[in-house]
Amino acid sequence: MTITAINVRNQFRGTIKEIIEGPVVSEVDVQTAGGLVVTSVITTRSVKELQLTVGKEVVALVKSTEVSIATL
Repeated sequence: MTITAINVRNQFRGTIKEIIEGPVVSEVDVQTAGGLVVTSVITTRSVKELQLTVGKEVVALVKSTEVSIATL
């Protein structure tokens, strides 16, 4: 599945600024080019499976009260 196949209109490209890992869930802060910081709370397992690291370029997908992360 490509990012364009996902039905989410609000997509923000950015770079991971900080990851705060917990035993079950983690906070991922994404710094956008416009200076906006978007925070996503996702499972720590997803952080590892997506190989998210500080400095990695990602897309924050915002839908209602949910913020998802997709790698580029």
